[in-house]
Formats: sequence, C-alpha cells, structure tokens
Amino acid sequence: MKYYNNIKSLLCGSLLFLTGVASLSSCTDWLEKEKEAMVAEDEAFKNFRNFQGYIEEIYHLVPDKEKVNYCTAWNFGDDAVHNPEGYPHMDHQVDLGNYRNWWTNSQCWLNGDRSSLWRNSWYCIRKCNMGIEHIKSLVGTDEERDLLLGQMYFFRAWWHFELICYFGGLPYIDKAFEATEIPELPRLSFQECADKCAEDFERAFNLLPYDWDETLAGMNTPLKNDLRINKFMALCYLGKCYLWAGSPLMKEFEKTKKGGVAQLLGASSNGKTYDYDVQYCRKAAETLGKALDLVIKGTVKYQLAEFKYSNIYDHVKDENAESCYSDIFYTVKQSWNMPGSTEAIFRGAYPGANSANWNCAKIFGPKVAGLVDHDNIIHHPTANLIDQYGMANGQPIYLVQNGEYVRNPLAGWDPEHPYKDRDPRFYHDIVFDGFHYVLSTDGLSADQKKLDYCSLFTGGAMRDIDHGSSTGYFIQKLVPHQCNEGDRWYDWDYNFQSYVPYMRLSDVYLMYAEAKAAIANSASDLNERPAYCPLMSAVEAINALHDRVNSGDYPMEHVPANLRDTREHFIDEVRRERAVELSFEGFRWCDLQRWLLLTEPPYTMKYSHEFERLETDDWFKSHDPKDAKVGNFRKQELITRRFESKHYWFPLPDKDIYLYDNFPQNPGW
Repeated sequence: MKYYNNIKSLLCGSLLFLTGVASLSSCTDWLEKEKEAMVAEDEAFKNFRNFQGYIEEIYHLVPDKEKVNYCTAWNFGDDAVHNPEGYPHMDHQVDLGNYRNWWTNSQCWLNGDRSSLWRNSWYCIRKCNMGIEHIKSLVGTDEERDLLLGQMYFFRAWWHFELICYFGGLPYIDKAFEATEIPELPRLSFQECADKCAEDFERAFNLLPYDWDETLAGMNTPLKNDLRINKFMALCYLGKCYLWAGSPLMKEFEKTKKGGVAQLLGASSNGKTYDYDVQYCRKAAETLGKALDLVIKGTVKYQLAEFKYSNIYDHVKDENAESCYSDIFYTVKQSWNMPGSTEAIFRGAYPGANSANWNCAKIFGPKVAGLVDHDNIIHHPTANLIDQYGMANGQPIYLVQNGEYVRNPLAGWDPEHPYKDRDPRFYHDIVFDGFHYVLSTDGLSADQKKLDYCSLFTGGAMRDIDHGSSTGYFIQKLVPHQCNEGDRWYDWDYNFQSYVPYMRLSDVYLMYAEAKAAIANSASDLNERPAYCPLMSAVEAINALHDRVNSGDYPMEHVPANLRDTREHFIDEVRRERAVELSFEGFRWCDLQRWLLLTEPPYTMKYSHEFERLETDDWFKSHDPKDAKVGNFRKQELITRRFESKHYWFPLPDKDIYLYDNFPQNPGW
C-alpha cells in the first residue's frame, strides 16, 4: 500500500487493483502480491470475483484500534489514563488539550503507523467511487451487481461518518477525481454530511442481503461471510447516523453556522445537553426500532451474548452457556477465532493469528517486578469509570447535579465496602484490591509471587505510578488478567485473539433508548411501544441489557422508578449505561462530545480512589475481595482538562486546509 501526503493525493492519485476473492476469515496473503500480479482497470472490474477482490482491500483497511502500533490509544474520554511512560500517547495528549498531536502520533488509530483512519478513509472513499463508476463494466448477475454496489455505498458512507465524528462536517466525496483535478468542494456541516451518509447507508440497505450465506455468490465462501457488509449492518449504521446528527452538539453547531463552517459559540454548553434535534432523533428511533424488531423476531442472526459465568473474576463460562460475553472482545484456545460472539455487528477484517500478543495483550496489567511482560506502557481505568458502575439494584452510586457528583441516597452504596453488591459487569471488567490476579505462580520470581493478589490500596505494591495503577484499578474487559508471567495466556499455545468491534448489538439497544428518550414529551412516552418496534419501549431496551446480566447467577434489577420519572433523568441513566456497557471500547469521547459535556465539570476531571486496607493479606485467600472492608475511602484529583469550545473537534492537518479556500480549519485551531 502506498500512502500519500494529503487529501488531494488520496482522492486524485492512482490506485492499484487487486484480483481474487479472499475470505475475510483468512489471512491477508493476497494483499501481498508482487507487482506483476497487479492488473488494469478492465481486469479489476470485469467479473464478480475480480470486483469483489478489489473491494476486499477496503475491509482490510478498517483500522484495528488495538493494533495500529506496538502500543495504541483509542480511549480519549474521562474513562482511561496511562502511566507516565505512556504520556506521549494520544489519550494523554488529549488530556493536555494537545489535539494537534494526532497527526504525528503513530500510536493513535486516527493516524497510526500500521493503520490510519484519516489516510485510509480518503483512499477507500476513492476506491468506492471508482468501483461505483465502473459497475457497468461488470459481466455478472443482478445479484452480484447489488452485492458489489451495496458494499461500496456502505463503505463510502462509513468512512465519511467515522471522519465527521472526530473532525466535524467535511466535503462528501461521491465521484472519483482525476489526478489533474483539484476537487474544490466546500465543507458541509455535520448534519449536511450525515444526510449524505444516510442516503448511502439506505442504498446499501436496499441492495444487500441479511445473510450472505443465502446468496448464490455467498455460497462460494460458506460460513466465512460473517464480516461481510449486510442489510442489518446498513440499517444499524443508518440509525446511528441519524442519532449522531440529532445530538445536542450537532444541533447547536447547525444553529450557529457561519460562512459554511459550523461553529460553537461561547465556552460553556451548560443547559443544552438535553436539547436534541427531534426530526433526526425520530428517524433514529424508527430505524433502530426496526433493527431491534428484527432481532426480537429472530429474523437476523445477531443476539445478545450470554453473561453466564461459573467464575466471573476469571471469565470461566458456565457449562450451560451457549455464547459468552467475554468472547465479544477476546478468544482463548479457539484456534485464533475472531472475537465477536453472537453480538458483534461491524468489525474490520480478520487480524491474523498471534496479532494481539505484541500489541494489546500486555498493556493492561501491572508491570511491577515484570509481572506482565513487555514495556512499561499501561492502560488503566479512572475512578470516574469505576463510579459509573452502579449497584445490582439498578441504582447509580452518584447523580450529577450542578456540575458535581452527588451521592445517590437510594443506591445503598457503602464506602466502607465499596465493591459489595455492585453491577455484575464491574466484577467482569474491573481488577480491584484483593483480586486474585496470578492463578499459577510456578516459575515466578520471589518478588513476583508476592503479587499474586492485587495490592491496590493507597501505598500498595501495585499503586506505583510508574509500574502499577495511579487510580487503584486495572481493567480486564478486553484482555483477561491471565495475560501475565504466571498464567501466560499471551503465549502462542493459548491462541489469544482480540478485537474491539465498531458496533455491537448492545449499542443498538442503547441508541434506540436514547433516541426514544430524545423525542419523548413526557415520562409516559418512555414506556410506549411504537408500531415500528411493537415489542420494546425505551425503558425495556435498557432492561434487556440488565436481563442479560441477570440471566446467570448474578442479580441485576431493572431501571428503578426514580430514574425514569422524567425524560431528563432517563437520558442521564441511558448515558451512564453507555459508559458501563461500552467501557473502554472507544465511544466515551464521542459521547461526551455529542452531548455537549466534554468541556463541562465533572467530566473534565479524572480522579483516583484512595483508601486504607483493613483486612490482612491472608484474608483475601479465603474470602471474596468484594466483601473486604476498607478505611478512609475518598477521591483524589489526577488530571483536570482545560478544555475550550474548540476541543469539541480535532483540528485538520494544516497541509490540507491550504489546498483551497473552501476547506477551512476547524474553529479555534
């Protein structure tokens, strides 16, 4: 792959065409052809096999957020921090307000060494446009034509949509420009660009099947079509596109457009966070509701993965479970099987065997005494994220009032037993004090053996800011705690594979609930079952996620009455639910951004939990760590983001904004 220096080069430069259909669940050998294997346009587009081979490259250019470099960064919200060795990485640069660093930061998936959202987007958009313009060259059936066009319309929309989520409205490129042309297209607003995306997502929906295995073309690659774009993917992204366009930030930008470029005026967004664009959100609710109706009726193969564990801390699946929540994010001893379970909707191509072991398997655990191999880069959760995990009774621990976190008196949370009776997802996702971290200590050094149980209290061995956690926690949602020098799940024979999906079914439930709440006129509307989704209301959509957790041995109650007594209270609860269910999957920054909360306290401060351990070390060897009593539990500020209104969008590369007058920089940059 040849990368170019700016948008013009990517939109107008020549492309190499590749032939041959490669299964998306196979390796990428076909992408490594010698120059002599490249063919001309008339060969690339002449039949379905060659044309599909041309499109396959686009799948492989979807950035794998976890693996764009030896160590990567994709969580830019208030949910994650790095230890000091990771400070040059993009998530910490975002904390500093240094958004310009994204262009030169090779550890950032927006422009990483191995994969780049920015570069790959413009390149793939051009591929889509060239393919659409050459579809008449195809010698094939109507079904084959529809499959090819559907994929290209989807991807043209998807790449544009991913870009505008970070950079705001851009030109919508719907033709392949020649190398001699300068495409002086004006920047659109976010909503104008989203409208164009929606048109293409709808075209894709109308052209694609629900299941490729049921098409004649798909029968050539049976049981290997899971990653291919289908009708359901297009429908879900259409709904997401409408919801994002209707979100408070996008509505406010549209109101304050000036000179063709949307600008947010003023430093504070206070009071506008519940102000959605009803027209867009109604479309979102209808679209996402239709998608969930297909799921409920069993029309599509996607279902919520089961949350049944015989040991939740070690992610040991119950013997009666057919699917597994952990398998959404990683697989072990499954012959390098692609993660996703029954729930992942959209992912990139298969990342290849052993692709995780030198990229993401070793960046989530403690490096004290070399307990986790490799360098000293650690991603760990903030106490902000920990506090988003509520109680098993469905109540949040804190409510946000006047820019501050206020204890919820109905939660029943006890600061002397801070980990007791929590949302079961907390025990699945979070490593906390007293957690049995290393199960097999054979072969460990004496210093390492002392660390088999986590000491994450203030002053504990794993609270070393350089090699441990500055917040009091590690996370094992995406990479299990057994990826350590004792258990060694990152060794070859464990077949550890990981991938963070771009969209999964839980997100569709959450987006539907948010869209329905956005258009609600009263609390009673939250319980309405509309004609387009006759079996599910907004409240029931959130309850479905709670029921999934409650399906095993871990209790989780429905949304309590006090969280659905007003539209605003329910929106707050949907937002907290997104923080928990989608934690560390890369959505938090975009959510805070589109809700106009990125610059608002308390979301601008990252903090730790400090406390004293009152139990002996031996106590944890015979008791559940969630039952431990602690002393002097409190918050401590780590970082406060000094954000201004300009930080709602990332800046564009300077070399691109100088191309022509109608492609201006984002406001404030």
